[in-house]
Amino acid sequence: MSVKRNARPASAAGRVPGRAAGALTACAALVLAASCSAGSTDSGGANAQAKGPVIRIAAGVDPAYAPLYLAVQRGMFAKAGVNVQLMQTEGGPTAAQAVIAGTAQISANADSTALSLMANNANLRALGVFQSSDRYLKVVLRKGVDAPKQIRTMGSIQGIGLYATHAYLKHNGIDPADVKIAKGSPPDMPGLLGRGSIDGYILFEPWAANGVKEGGHIAGRIGDFGVGYVQWLLADQKWLSGHDDAAGKIFKVVAEADRIVAKDPRAAAEATRRQVKLPVDATVKVLPEIDFTARGFTDADYASAGRELDFLLGQGLIKARPDLRTVMVRGWYERYAR
Repeated sequence: MSVKRNARPASAAGRVPGRAAGALTACAALVLAASCSAGSTDSGGANAQAKGPVIRIAAGVDPAYAPLYLAVQRGMFAKAGVNVQLMQTEGGPTAAQAVIAGTAQISANADSTALSLMANNANLRALGVFQSSDRYLKVVLRKGVDAPKQIRTMGSIQGIGLYATHAYLKHNGIDPADVKIAKGSPPDMPGLLGRGSIDGYILFEPWAANGVKEGGHIAGRIGDFGVGYVQWLLADQKWLSGHDDAAGKIFKVVAEADRIVAKDPRAAAEATRRQVKLPVDATVKVLPEIDFTARGFTDADYASAGRELDFLLGQGLIKARPDLRTVMVRGWYERYAR
């Protein structure tokens, strides 16, 4: 997801890793456990016809990943000649951590999350953008909290969640230092809200809707206070150096699936239901909130990423800036995936 302040897209969790190598090792171990318990999805027999080694794509369970679900469900990767399996994670950094740990070869991550990991993992590479939005993430406040000034505690995941939380508070004249920010994973937030442990949070679906089920209410969207996101496909350079063509085929399939999702949200929602059991009607409702367009990186992407790094450094969440011209591979999409 690109985090952009004061700009809308063209159409429209714990602490951020980076404090110590040991912490990342622990996170990687958690990813291994999560990937084993979450399992992977495929399209039945369709993908089994693809030749070559399995390429695992790590992604969260979220309507935003509908292009991946659709592509697997319809056997589109197999038709392109690549043997793909989806690895389900809880979202946030865990998808990219699967790539770092070597249990997945590609992941789908928000740029804000990816950048926080790239600060300590120089081999991570962003290949391009496959979706963006300033409407999909929503502010959810608990019952009885009707104005930002009433907020005393906010729940937050790392990356886009933390960035958006700070932006939301500042937009409403609140110093983030005056609000307790409780960090956790997306599934934690609705329950914490329902118990009154937090006054609000900012998240994507289905966690925003689940907060409403817990008695909360939607109080806005990230575009209301100048924030947007883009989602990247990531890979490890050590793997990518010998598999650019295969990764390019995968990105081409994702781009084609993007177009199908945009034209036929219900078909995408049905594929999502079959792959990850999310309800069709709820998915159909939120898919139009996302711009499903694949593309390479632009100057605006590098500028946005630079602002995100400024935030991470200012918060002490990373110690050094990754070289954006290295980790965001300009021209890769145009060469291999167009």
